[in-house]
Amino acid sequence: MLDALELTGRARSHVVELVVPRCTLHRDAVEPFLAMRGAALAAGIDLEPVSSFRDFDRQLAIWNAKFRGERPVLDRAGQALEARALPPPERIEAILAWSALPGASRHHWGSDLDVIDRAALPVGVVPQLVPAEFATGGPFERLDAWLGANMHRFGFFRPYVEDRGGVGPEPWHISFAPVSVPASERLSVELLGEALRGLPAAASPIEGADAVLASLPGIHARYVRATEPPGASFS
Repeated sequence: MLDALELTGRARSHVVELVVPRCTLHRDAVEPFLAMRGAALAAGIDLEPVSSFRDFDRQLAIWNAKFRGERPVLDRAGQALEARALPPPERIEAILAWSALPGASRHHWGSDLDVIDRAALPVGVVPQLVPAEFATGGPFERLDAWLGANMHRFGFFRPYVEDRGGVGPEPWHISFAPVSVPASERLSVELLGEALRGLPAAASPIEGADAVLASLPGIHARYVRATEPPGASFS
Protein backbone atom coordinates (compact mmCIF):
# COMPACT_ATOMS: atom_id res chain seq x y z
CA MET A 1 0.00 0.00 0.00
CA LEU A 2 1.46 3.33 -1.05
CA ASP A 3 1.54 6.13 1.52
CA ALA A 4 0.57 9.76 0.81
CA LEU A 5 4.05 10.83 -0.25
CA GLU A 6 4.51 7.82 -2.55
CA LEU A 7 1.05 8.29 -4.09
CA THR A 8 1.84 11.88 -5.07
CA GLY A 9 5.41 11.35 -6.24
CA ARG A 10 7.03 13.09 -3.27
CA ALA A 11 8.91 9.94 -2.19
CA ARG A 12 10.60 7.09 -4.03
CA SER A 13 10.81 4.53 -1.23
CA HIS A 14 8.53 2.18 -3.20
CA VAL A 15 10.58 1.98 -6.42
CA VAL A 16 13.77 0.29 -7.59
CA GLU A 17 16.02 1.10 -10.54
CA LEU A 18 16.77 -1.47 -13.24
CA VAL A 19 19.77 -1.35 -15.52
CA VAL A 20 18.47 -3.70 -18.25
CA PRO A 21 16.11 -2.42 -19.37
CA ARG A 22 16.83 1.01 -17.91
CA CYS A 23 13.74 2.04 -15.97
CA THR A 24 12.45 2.62 -12.44
CA LEU A 25 9.52 0.51 -11.23
CA HIS A 26 7.52 -0.29 -8.12
CA ARG A 27 9.26 -3.19 -6.43
CA ASP A 28 6.22 -5.45 -6.94
CA ALA A 29 6.07 -4.70 -10.67
CA VAL A 30 9.68 -5.62 -11.47
CA GLU A 31 9.38 -9.40 -11.74
CA PRO A 32 6.08 -9.36 -13.69
CA PHE A 33 7.42 -6.77 -16.13
CA LEU A 34 10.64 -8.68 -16.74
CA ALA A 35 8.64 -11.87 -17.30
CA MET A 36 6.43 -10.06 -19.81
CA ARG A 37 9.47 -8.59 -21.52
CA GLY A 38 10.95 -12.07 -21.84
CA ALA A 39 7.77 -13.40 -23.40
CA ALA A 40 7.66 -10.49 -25.83
CA LEU A 41 11.28 -11.09 -26.79
CA ALA A 42 10.48 -14.72 -27.57
CA ALA A 43 7.87 -13.37 -29.99
CA GLY A 44 10.42 -11.07 -31.66
CA ILE A 45 9.37 -7.90 -29.81
CA ASP A 46 11.93 -5.85 -27.90
CA LEU A 47 9.68 -4.37 -25.21
CA GLU A 48 11.44 -1.21 -24.08
CA PRO A 49 10.23 1.35 -21.51
CA VAL A 50 10.69 4.92 -22.68
CA SER A 51 9.17 6.33 -19.49
CA SER A 52 8.56 4.76 -16.10
CA PHE A 53 8.59 6.32 -12.61
CA ARG A 54 8.53 10.13 -12.51
CA ASP A 55 8.61 12.05 -9.27
CA PHE A 56 6.57 15.13 -8.37
CA ASP A 57 9.38 17.56 -9.19
CA ARG A 58 9.85 16.13 -12.69
CA GLN A 59 6.11 16.26 -13.37
CA LEU A 60 6.03 19.83 -12.06
CA ALA A 61 8.83 20.84 -14.44
CA ILE A 62 6.95 19.31 -17.40
CA TRP A 63 3.70 21.02 -16.36
CA ASN A 64 5.28 24.45 -15.89
CA ALA A 65 7.17 24.28 -19.19
CA LYS A 66 3.97 23.42 -21.06
CA PHE A 67 1.98 26.12 -19.28
CA ARG A 68 4.62 28.71 -20.25
CA GLY A 69 4.72 27.48 -23.85
CA GLU A 70 8.28 26.16 -23.54
CA ARG A 71 7.24 22.59 -24.44
CA PRO A 72 4.72 21.56 -27.11
CA VAL A 73 1.05 21.48 -26.16
CA LEU A 74 -1.23 19.46 -28.44
CA ASP A 75 -4.97 19.38 -28.90
CA ARG A 76 -6.91 16.11 -28.79
CA ALA A 77 -6.25 15.54 -32.48
CA GLY A 78 -2.50 15.82 -31.90
CA GLN A 79 -2.18 19.28 -33.47
CA ALA A 80 0.08 21.90 -31.93
CA LEU A 81 -1.50 24.72 -29.93
CA GLU A 82 -0.14 28.15 -28.98
CA ALA A 83 -0.43 27.60 -25.24
CA ARG A 84 0.33 31.16 -24.21
CA ALA A 85 -2.60 32.44 -26.29
CA LEU A 86 -5.10 30.36 -24.30
CA PRO A 87 -6.77 31.61 -21.11
CA PRO A 88 -5.56 29.63 -18.05
CA PRO A 89 -8.61 27.32 -17.81
CA GLU A 90 -8.35 26.37 -21.49
CA ARG A 91 -4.58 25.98 -21.23
CA ILE A 92 -4.99 23.62 -18.28
CA GLU A 93 -7.53 21.51 -20.20
CA ALA A 94 -5.17 21.29 -23.19
CA ILE A 95 -2.22 20.20 -21.07
CA LEU A 96 -4.25 17.62 -19.15
CA ALA A 97 -5.27 15.83 -22.35
CA TRP A 98 -1.72 14.43 -22.60
CA SER A 99 0.15 15.33 -19.39
CA ALA A 100 -0.85 14.75 -15.78
CA LEU A 101 -1.05 17.32 -13.05
CA PRO A 102 1.90 17.06 -10.63
CA GLY A 103 0.83 14.75 -7.82
CA ALA A 104 -1.76 13.06 -10.05
CA SER A 105 0.47 11.17 -12.48
CA ARG A 106 0.15 7.40 -12.52
CA HIS A 107 3.90 7.37 -13.19
CA HIS A 108 4.40 8.47 -9.56
CA TRP A 109 3.37 5.00 -8.44
CA GLY A 110 6.05 3.05 -10.32
CA SER A 111 3.29 0.85 -11.71
CA ASP A 112 2.91 2.55 -15.08
CA LEU A 113 5.20 2.61 -18.11
CA ASP A 114 5.21 3.92 -21.66
CA VAL A 115 6.57 1.17 -23.90
CA ILE A 116 7.67 0.66 -27.49
CA ASP A 117 9.07 -2.17 -29.61
CA ARG A 118 12.65 -1.04 -30.13
CA ALA A 119 13.14 -3.79 -32.73
CA ALA A 120 10.48 -2.16 -34.94
CA LEU A 121 12.38 1.12 -35.28
CA PRO A 122 15.42 1.80 -37.48
CA VAL A 123 18.54 2.78 -35.58
CA GLY A 124 18.44 6.45 -34.60
CA VAL A 125 14.69 6.90 -35.08
CA VAL A 126 13.04 8.47 -32.02
CA PRO A 127 9.49 7.30 -31.17
CA GLN A 128 6.89 10.06 -31.00
CA LEU A 129 4.35 8.21 -28.82
CA VAL A 130 1.34 9.09 -30.92
CA PRO A 131 -1.62 6.77 -31.60
CA ALA A 132 -0.74 6.48 -35.29
CA GLU A 133 2.43 4.54 -34.38
CA PHE A 134 0.26 1.81 -32.85
CA ALA A 135 -2.42 1.81 -35.53
CA THR A 136 -2.57 -0.35 -38.67
CA GLY A 137 0.55 0.31 -40.71
CA GLY A 138 2.39 1.95 -37.83
CA PRO A 139 5.74 0.66 -36.53
CA PHE A 140 4.16 -0.64 -33.33
CA GLU A 141 1.11 -2.30 -34.87
CA ARG A 142 2.47 -5.71 -33.91
CA LEU A 143 3.30 -4.59 -30.37
CA ASP A 144 -0.23 -3.23 -30.00
CA ALA A 145 -1.70 -6.61 -30.92
CA TRP A 146 0.74 -8.52 -28.72
CA LEU A 147 -0.03 -6.38 -25.67
CA GLY A 148 -3.75 -6.78 -26.26
CA ALA A 149 -3.41 -10.55 -26.33
CA ASN A 150 -0.79 -11.08 -23.62
CA MET A 151 -0.27 -8.28 -21.09
CA HIS A 152 -3.12 -9.39 -18.81
CA ARG A 153 -1.30 -12.67 -18.14
CA PHE A 154 1.37 -10.63 -16.34
CA GLY A 155 -0.96 -8.28 -14.46
CA PHE A 156 -0.87 -5.33 -16.88
CA PHE A 157 -3.62 -3.40 -18.61
CA ARG A 158 -3.99 -0.13 -20.56
CA PRO A 159 -5.81 2.62 -18.62
CA TYR A 160 -6.22 4.96 -21.61
CA VAL A 161 -7.77 2.90 -24.39
CA GLU A 162 -10.44 5.39 -25.47
CA ASP A 163 -11.28 9.02 -24.89
CA ARG A 164 -13.47 9.16 -21.78
CA GLY A 165 -13.46 12.94 -21.66
CA GLY A 166 -10.15 13.07 -19.83
CA VAL A 167 -6.75 11.80 -20.95
CA GLY A 168 -6.54 11.02 -24.66
CA PRO A 169 -5.99 7.44 -25.89
CA GLU A 170 -2.46 6.21 -25.10
CA PRO A 171 -1.88 2.70 -26.49
CA TRP A 172 1.75 2.86 -25.32
CA HIS A 173 0.78 3.31 -21.64
CA ILE A 174 0.57 0.10 -19.60
CA SER A 175 -0.20 -0.27 -15.91
CA PHE A 176 0.46 -2.99 -13.32
CA ALA A 177 -2.99 -3.52 -11.84
CA PRO A 178 -2.07 -4.96 -8.40
CA VAL A 179 -0.36 -1.64 -7.58
CA SER A 180 -2.22 0.92 -9.69
CA VAL A 181 -5.82 -0.10 -8.89
CA PRO A 182 -5.56 0.47 -5.12
CA ALA A 183 -3.38 3.54 -5.72
CA SER A 184 -6.02 5.11 -7.94
CA GLU A 185 -8.70 4.43 -5.33
CA ARG A 186 -6.63 6.09 -2.58
CA LEU A 187 -5.58 9.22 -4.49
CA SER A 188 -8.34 11.54 -3.31
CA VAL A 189 -9.05 15.17 -4.19
CA GLU A 190 -7.99 16.12 -0.67
CA LEU A 191 -4.65 14.32 -0.93
CA LEU A 192 -3.93 15.85 -4.32
CA GLY A 193 -4.78 19.32 -3.04
CA GLU A 194 -2.50 18.83 -0.06
CA ALA A 195 0.40 17.93 -2.36
CA LEU A 196 -0.16 21.01 -4.54
CA ARG A 197 -0.62 23.44 -1.66
CA GLY A 198 2.25 22.01 0.39
CA LEU A 199 5.12 22.79 -1.96
CA PRO A 200 8.24 23.76 0.03
CA ALA A 201 9.34 27.38 -0.14
CA ALA A 202 12.36 26.44 -2.26
CA ALA A 203 10.27 24.67 -4.89
CA SER A 204 8.97 26.21 -8.09
CA PRO A 205 5.30 27.18 -7.78
CA ILE A 206 2.88 25.40 -10.07
CA GLU A 207 1.88 27.57 -13.01
CA GLY A 208 -1.84 28.33 -13.14
CA ALA A 209 -2.20 27.44 -9.45
CA ASP A 210 -5.37 29.44 -8.81
CA ALA A 211 -7.23 27.97 -11.77
CA VAL A 212 -5.95 24.46 -11.03
CA LEU A 213 -7.02 24.51 -7.39
CA ALA A 214 -10.41 26.04 -8.25
CA SER A 215 -11.20 23.19 -10.63
CA LEU A 216 -9.46 20.37 -8.75
CA PRO A 217 -12.58 18.21 -8.10
CA GLY A 218 -13.38 18.22 -11.82
CA ILE A 219 -9.78 17.51 -12.77
CA HIS A 220 -9.74 14.58 -10.34
CA ALA A 221 -12.97 13.15 -11.73
CA ARG A 222 -11.98 13.45 -15.40
CA TYR A 223 -8.22 12.93 -15.38
CA VAL A 224 -7.55 10.69 -12.38
CA ARG A 225 -10.64 8.49 -12.05
CA ALA A 226 -11.92 8.31 -15.64
CA THR A 227 -9.76 5.41 -16.83
CA GLU A 228 -10.34 2.04 -18.45
CA PRO A 229 -11.05 -0.65 -15.83
CA PRO A 230 -8.44 -3.41 -15.69
CA GLY A 231 -10.87 -6.20 -16.51
CA ALA A 232 -12.50 -9.09 -14.72
CA SER A 233 -9.21 -10.96 -14.38
CA PHE A 234 -8.02 -8.40 -11.81
CA SER A 235 -11.22 -8.08 -9.77
